[in-house]
Amino acid sequence: MSSHFHPTRRQLLASSVTAAAAMKSLFAAGPKSVGVQLYTVRGNVMTESEKVIKGISQIGYKEIEGAGRADLLKLLPLIQANGMKAVSCHVETPLITGNWEKYPNLTKKVTVDEAVESVKKMGVQYFTMAYIAPVERGDLEFYKKTADQMNKVAESVKKAGLQFVYHNHAFEFGGKPGERPIDIFKERLDKKLVALEMDVFWVSVAGHDPVEMLKEWKGRVALIHLKDKDKATPVQYNEGVPKTAFKEVGSGSLDFKAILKAAPAAGVKHYFVEQDQTPGDPLESLKRSFEYLKTV
Repeated sequence: MSSHFHPTRRQLLASSVTAAAAMKSLFAAGPKSVGVQLYTVRGNVMTESEKVIKGISQIGYKEIEGAGRADLLKLLPLIQANGMKAVSCHVETPLITGNWEKYPNLTKKVTVDEAVESVKKMGVQYFTMAYIAPVERGDLEFYKKTADQMNKVAESVKKAGLQFVYHNHAFEFGGKPGERPIDIFKERLDKKLVALEMDVFWVSVAGHDPVEMLKEWKGRVALIHLKDKDKATPVQYNEGVPKTAFKEVGSGSLDFKAILKAAPAAGVKHYFVEQDQTPGDPLESLKRSFEYLKTV
């Protein structure tokens, strides 16, 4: 003889309330505040600074990650005047690799000490290496050397009371397992000196699950980039994806509920929405992402 449980209307209501509370607590357990990577608005943030920075603040974002030291220095008063805080800054790659000639757009050379001092003066906590240009990428020995150079610069960064961070793309996942740049970095980077800024979009483009990577790098991921991916995007190990591959958070194929749930255990302290390409006004895309993140 079998028995069946028939919940009352009150029990069903209580259950739905509990489920709603659980959904809210998921985001509460993840980002306490969400920021913007200014690369998203690179098209006009320097020409229409007041409009763009005010627009970001009005959406509800509280933190900013600069796309470059010089630009962030100019924008900092506006950022602060609009009630936001700059917490991270992408710095010049040659500060770490030394290969200034590979980056002709960087016309002003600075020393590591000068760069660290400027980031500290801005009140920014994270000194972030954002990108290794294709023209500079090399073989196994290049990535071993680059990891060692990161550790060396990170010592100066730590002495200044800041945190050195490396931001990934998809190219780090190409190659033979164990010899890929991401494997070399995971093994060779000093856990006490260098943290990871995980870009979930590029992790996925490279055919990997961001949630699994958060688990693999547990305790080593300080920052995270939140951007969604069109489900038709093929697996590849370079940045040559179509513009339509970039989607507002919550409108693509990534499982952000699972990502946000796994992030705190990985060590994530700050969350930045970034969308490299947008179909229209970047501020509208940033708003769509923010509105979605409020629901998870």
